[in-house]
Amino acid sequence: MNGKVTVTANIRAKPGMEREVRKELLGLCGPTRAEKGCINYDLHQSPGDPTLFLFHENWASKSDLDAHSQSVHLQAWRKRALELLVEPTQVTLWTEIRD
Repeated sequence: MNGKVTVTANIRAKPGMEREVRKELLGLCGPTRAEKGCINYDLHQSPGDPTLFLFHENWASKSDLDAHSQSVHLQAWRKRALELLVEPTQVTLWTEIRD
């Protein structure tokens, strides 16, 4: 995979843990946005289901995304997520199609 990579990450909080998950996810934004190759790292919450969060991310390259996956703050979140989430985060990678 060469060039820009788009990522969606779907995150589902345990019922009653929405505020804590929101706080933890917001805490990832600053450090991640400062990482090499991060174009955007945007957090969303479903208006119809407050347990559902989504990151929409763009990275300059797959290697930048791979480095992000190994970052200290993301590793710490993964440990915390075990107690806060209903299921593992669903991550999908995308490449943009242009005409």
